[in-house]
Amino acid sequence: MTLRNVMVRPFGLKTRDEDLAPELERKGMFPVLSQSGQRMVLGLDDHHLDFRLLVELTELGGGRQEVSATTLVKPHNWLGRTYLTIVLPFHRIIVPAMLARAAKP
Repeated sequence: MTLRNVMVRPFGLKTRDEDLAPELERKGMFPVLSQSGQRMVLGLDDHHLDFRLLVELTELGGGRQEVSATTLVKPHNWLGRTYLTIVLPFHRIIVPAMLARAAKP
């Protein structure tokens, strides 16, 4: 995330804590937009794109649970589309790794 922040700061994307909705609870760097027993929506709205991360927990029975993550992005302009193109390959690595880490006892 540090590398991402250094790279995108010149383009006006939010990178600092004070930019990230300080009045909202956060999980990691992302503000929590809504939360229920089995679902949490995190996200940011920026000049270039809006981002949402939906994390859902499903009870499978027998003490087992399934955690899923869905990422939604709405680019607003060419810079948002370019950013999305650059970060998408990393998301395909980072999100499954984060979920695997969350699954460890």
